[in-house]
Amino acid sequence: MSNTGSVSPVIDELIESLKSLPGLGPRSAARIANHLLVNDRAAALRLAQALDDACRKIGRCEYCNTLSESSVCPICADAERDHEQLCIVESPADQRVIEETMTYHGLYFVLMGLISPIQGIGGTQLGLEKLMTRIEASEIKEVMIATPYTPEGDATAHFIAQAIKARGFDIHVTRLARGVPAGVELEYTDANTIANAIFARR
Repeated sequence: MSNTGSVSPVIDELIESLKSLPGLGPRSAARIANHLLVNDRAAALRLAQALDDACRKIGRCEYCNTLSESSVCPICADAERDHEQLCIVESPADQRVIEETMTYHGLYFVLMGLISPIQGIGGTQLGLEKLMTRIEASEIKEVMIATPYTPEGDATAHFIAQAIKARGFDIHVTRLARGVPAGVELEYTDANTIANAIFARR
């Protein structure tokens, strides 16, 4: 990166790092960097420490694929959950927002993405074989697909439903009702809307 007109290469690197976050452009990244350095260095140090801790301590749950400090996440380890229901979501953020509705008490599988031929992401890249293995080795009777109503979300939901059918699993496959607006990511949808979509799933 060129340092022409730069106040500090260190600040430039900080701004570049912040720009890698979703939804942050150069101006927003620069504002955040300036705020942390000028107004709240204590918060900046806490953020740096929290990120360092998370990167060192957080891995993936061996069952549901979500982010977890342990090899089995608290939800998968909870004997009180409904082990006959499995909700498939795109990301840990989607999982978190469904949990906040307090209407779903089953288990999860987190895809960490969606099928996107343009980006070269297919079933293999999403680890759908791991999903099929988990379904086969469990007592699951319903799979609730909670991908967004976007082209990628629709393609992913269709692929999963067809894969379950092809394996001959005796499982009821449902999808969140369209109470979740088309084109909107689940993590940005309010809890009441998601709760209604869970109850009206089909």
